[in-house]
Amino acid sequence: MDASERAMRATVTRLFFCQALMNASVVGQVAMGAVIGHSLAGDKALATLPMAIQMTATMAASIPAAAIFSRLGRRPGFMVGAAGAFLGSLTFALGVWLGDFLVYCLGAAFAGVGFGISQHYRFAAAEASTPEYRPRAIALVMAAPILSAIFGPELVKHTYTSLAPYLYLGTYLVLAMLPLLCMFLLTGLRLPPPPPRARVVTPVAEIIRRPAFVTAVVAGLVAYGTMNLAMTATPLEMMLCGFSVSAGATVIQAHAISMFAPGFVTGHLIARWGSRPIIVAGAVLTACCALVALTGETFWHFVAGLSLLGIGWNFMFTGATTLLATSYAPEERVRAQAANDFIVFGTVACTAFLSGFVHAQFGWSVLNLTLIPPLVAALALLAWQRGRAAPQPARA
Repeated sequence: MDASERAMRATVTRLFFCQALMNASVVGQVAMGAVIGHSLAGDKALATLPMAIQMTATMAASIPAAAIFSRLGRRPGFMVGAAGAFLGSLTFALGVWLGDFLVYCLGAAFAGVGFGISQHYRFAAAEASTPEYRPRAIALVMAAPILSAIFGPELVKHTYTSLAPYLYLGTYLVLAMLPLLCMFLLTGLRLPPPPPRARVVTPVAEIIRRPAFVTAVVAGLVAYGTMNLAMTATPLEMMLCGFSVSAGATVIQAHAISMFAPGFVTGHLIARWGSRPIIVAGAVLTACCALVALTGETFWHFVAGLSLLGIGWNFMFTGATTLLATSYAPEERVRAQAANDFIVFGTVACTAFLSGFVHAQFGWSVLNLTLIPPLVAALALLAWQRGRAAPQPARA
């Protein structure tokens, strides 16, 4: 291994830990958000509104993030994202302390900006890697939240009563420290410079019409949308079934580990079999999650269902991200990535709100049945476009 390859791998490793720190608060928020929203909101159908606001902010962040990345580079953009996550945790804490649902929702907006910008760590890993190493780099950085999955729910379990009677206040104050550690890791990080400005700018409308782009976006939004729909409502359903906060956090922990642990091998699978078969496998696993959820509501049903959901998300979303990298030229990458995240997280925002509404109005079984139609649609699109046009070599 020569010096340049060692430097490349060191950069990807640092991006791995930055991604892990930025995702810790998200994993904790999944375990807490719906339960806190249920306790603070007057209308219980709004229990998942904070998560919907967070995902809307994630979607909205994609456009200004693209401007920062294209003008100043990746590192300043990631610093802004860490600052957003820091402010989000502090505002969440203030909302809990005041018992104010609106303030708590404001925290979700800041947190969403941080989460939205952090989604570009996977793109930074791709840009810092050689074409041969790129699938593994993407998968490795997407596996980084495995650390968050292990320790995030443990933080919730051990800190949510630390400042009683203000439940969860201590948790948010601890989570506020993690983006500061991320800023420290970003200091001195060397990443490729912003892409050169093209003399002829390709319209975004042309980029998003490309078959590889369409397939990648649809696979990504179905992966994240179906996962978020079921995941967001799970802690709430468990609470209504009489399970403790710790039990709900443990299920979210199992789910998060299942989301990110496969990342250590997904890149190898994609390198061998290609993106599309891995996306198909992910869709099948996600459908199996719905079937498990329909068979019962014991603790182990929740664990098994959300574990399948996590692996399915990993396969679909990693495959979609790898496929996306084949759909644009280097000078188009920031705008293509921003368009992708705007569409994907716009869908996630809708599913976060729909999760609470569907759960409150129609129940747990109907919510799980709603996972099936989008999965079928994604598989139909893959089948229709197969062989339609061979994707271009990766040029990100």
